[in-house]
Amino acid sequence: MNENVIVAFQGEQGAYSEDACVKYFGAEVRTKPYPDFQSVFEAVEQDSVTHAVVPVENSIEGSVTQVNDLLLDHDIGISGEVIVPVKHCLMVAKGATEETVKEVLSHPQALGQCRKFLQRHVEWRTIASYDTAGSAKIVAESKRIDLAAIASKRAASLYGLEILREEIQNEDTNVTRFFVMEKNPGTIDSADKTSIVFATKNAPGALYNCLGEFASRGVNLSKLESRPRRNKPWVYVFFADIEGGVGDPNCHAAIGGLLKTGAFVKVLGSYKKA
Repeated sequence: MNENVIVAFQGEQGAYSEDACVKYFGAEVRTKPYPDFQSVFEAVEQDSVTHAVVPVENSIEGSVTQVNDLLLDHDIGISGEVIVPVKHCLMVAKGATEETVKEVLSHPQALGQCRKFLQRHVEWRTIASYDTAGSAKIVAESKRIDLAAIASKRAASLYGLEILREEIQNEDTNVTRFFVMEKNPGTIDSADKTSIVFATKNAPGALYNCLGEFASRGVNLSKLESRPRRNKPWVYVFFADIEGGVGDPNCHAAIGGLLKTGAFVKVLGSYKKA
């Protein structure tokens, strides 16, 4: 582990994003928490840290749209990805029970991932918070017996909370995909996946023509998702994951063709898939 590596993540210590940092960089990695995704991206741009790890997609709740918007707006690149199993726990301060709980605190994505469990407790009020581990910290500091948090088992241990229920997520196969990002990522010779964002021209068949750049060269898209472009109503951009690195001749040619066919293209990164 390079001792100069410092990795930013959104949330508090014990967050799933910090788990992703450890999984990718190793147990000895130095991490630095930030309150929001905007601050994480700015920390990399300002050289306050060397890397960032941000969630981009969950297998149940889908894309983290705020991260997609920031990927478009900021000039930092993707150098890797890591996939982390997400196993949510219901946790409380000492002395609390399921009968005393009236409010449940967690990140909106986590609340959505535990929707089926929460629907069995209609008497509980759910409250969206900025972070799963941050929710655990709030419950620990408040010592309220009517307040619970949904977070990881590691967060419960870190903040001294008692776990009432384990693995309360909707599906057993609940996983989150994270991007590893840095300011000026170098070329990765073993890269076999590329992420881009592009816009089409305002003309009939424009998207069809753009996708044809990949189809005609036998290049597969493993993901394609549209997002409204901020500050431009009814204008959309497309986020795509390509099977292949930019060094692959067909992949390189497809992106080159897209530069001519589309309105604009931004390569977010070419990296080794998880």
